[in-house]
Amino acid sequence: MAQKVLVETLDDIDGTPAARTIPFALDGVTYEIDLSEVNAAALRDELARYISAGRRTGGRKVRVATGQPATTASDRERNQQIRAWANANGYEVSERGRLASEVIAAFEQAEIAEAEEPVKAARKRAPRKKVAVAKK
Repeated sequence: MAQKVLVETLDDIDGTPAARTIPFALDGVTYEIDLSEVNAAALRDELARYISAGRRTGGRKVRVATGQPATTASDRERNQQIRAWANANGYEVSERGRLASEVIAAFEQAEIAEAEEPVKAARKRAPRKKVAVAKK
């Protein structure tokens, strides 16, 4: 027998379907709240005055409206390619974590150079054959 379980996230303020979970912190305590688009906008409007007067102390800006994970499968595959290239070319990179921008830039430059090689090779002329000349 098969079962299908449907999980519905509800807005913590009014019980309507929630669009997202919003994390926030106050006095060293981190909270999460599930909100609809309307209530999420209202929360941002309420906090805007305090955010503009405050100082940012860390964290990353989170993509709000994409609905996609921060890292996709193609991102992971590309990172694996970069790590393999970096290890083969003398760069020290860890197996996990963020890649240094210098390593990514070097990888991209190498990709560009590699893509241009066939063009350069096609432009070169074939070497001329030496013809033996008989002396009289």
